[in-house]
Amino acid sequence: MTPLLWTLIAIQIVMGVFDTFYHHEFTERLAWRPSQRFELKLHAVRNMLYALLFLVLGWLEVHGLLAVLIFAMLVAEIVITLMDFVEEDLSRKLPPSERINHTLLAINYGAILVLLLPVLIGWAMQPLGVTIAYHGLLSIAATACAVGAALCGLRDFAVTRRLARMTSTPACGLVDKLTSRQTILITGATGFIGNRLAASLVAAGHHVIALIRDPAKAGMLPPPVTLITGLDQLASDMPIDTIVNLAGEPIGNGLWTEEKRAEILNSRTHVTGEVVKLIARLERKPAVLVSGSAIGWYGLWADQVLTESAKSHACFSHALCDAWEKAARPAEQLGVRVVYLRIGLVLGTEGGFITRMLTPFEFGLGGPLGTGRQWMSWIERDDLIRLIAYVIAIPDLAGPINATAPIPVTNAKFTDELARRLHRPAVFRIPGRLLRRIGGGFADELLLGGQRVLPNKALSRGFVFKHETLRSAFEAIL
Repeated sequence: MTPLLWTLIAIQIVMGVFDTFYHHEFTERLAWRPSQRFELKLHAVRNMLYALLFLVLGWLEVHGLLAVLIFAMLVAEIVITLMDFVEEDLSRKLPPSERINHTLLAINYGAILVLLLPVLIGWAMQPLGVTIAYHGLLSIAATACAVGAALCGLRDFAVTRRLARMTSTPACGLVDKLTSRQTILITGATGFIGNRLAASLVAAGHHVIALIRDPAKAGMLPPPVTLITGLDQLASDMPIDTIVNLAGEPIGNGLWTEEKRAEILNSRTHVTGEVVKLIARLERKPAVLVSGSAIGWYGLWADQVLTESAKSHACFSHALCDAWEKAARPAEQLGVRVVYLRIGLVLGTEGGFITRMLTPFEFGLGGPLGTGRQWMSWIERDDLIRLIAYVIAIPDLAGPINATAPIPVTNAKFTDELARRLHRPAVFRIPGRLLRRIGGGFADELLLGGQRVLPNKALSRGFVFKHETLRSAFEAIL
């Protein structure tokens, strides 16, 4: 075991740790994606092999047949990695940083094999036996790495059991309110909400036309879907029954700089304006335009209960949502029923704000934000899909409709329920002053502010939420 070999092993460990924690845990959140269950099984087996290899190489020299077994483990690691590459390509789209990291890992692993193979051959030529080979700090470091790899392997095994329990509702049953086959145009179809809506409509036999900005994301949508990258690709005689307008830059993926605010605003008003232009030139107008908005329209109201008749307070969230709704309003003059869907915090493990909370909460690092008294008006994603289908089907529902569950909760209650569901403590409160210093208006409006919103219109018209309580929603998705 030469110093160069140990150096390459150390580099491999560092890149592996980066891949595990940055990609698998934080950006890709594999532990909460049922589609990645087999990938995590492969990771678990590979991590346990790594743990054994680190212990052997750090403390022992194994001779004879035992050295051959070590070589067999290295070959098994290669086979598992190749299976992992195939599974990743089939089940998810890897980000560029993960592909680069995997390439570097493969190159470095090849160099390790080139240097380690002569060592193993030399050990294999000796009589069967085991001798202690203490390498000082290297042996201690190898032990620490073995413990870390074993813990990661055990976690992955545990996660695969959890993912087996996380079964989603069949998509086709979410839009059963739509009894006749429709042609529905969806903007923002590859987003967290739009993707599930498209899958539900397709499964129920409807014709979906999906406007997508990035053709590379087309694989996210279930066939058969008609894909377009611009509304000008639709002919004027195209029969469209309904338009669901959800396109817009995410508001929670970065600080609200002036450039970011302009991007968030323009991404919504521009697409909505294009939708109205499409409606104007269609020979047969759609029956309804369901246009996205958010409960941020109301601004920040502390404890006051907000229904669709409530007024607003000035802030960026209100200005954004108000501009978005006003961009859709000209469709009313064209004879189209327009619904402004004021959406709350959408719960689901495949996207939305909660995905940023799962990893810290799972590791016992979660807690309230600021005082924890701010209100969180939420809705489970499948309930939102049901509500969209409901407002499409009810011909006299129009104007603003609050898309939130009937029982909003405070941030403290939300964190308590999430921690209870994950069987973890929630004691790490993040001071509001710190959040404001880091996030500015983003923190004030999205993290420390809130709205206590009730879905009066939906309830009064007979819509039934499957998940009225936060506990019910968490039990369904987690």
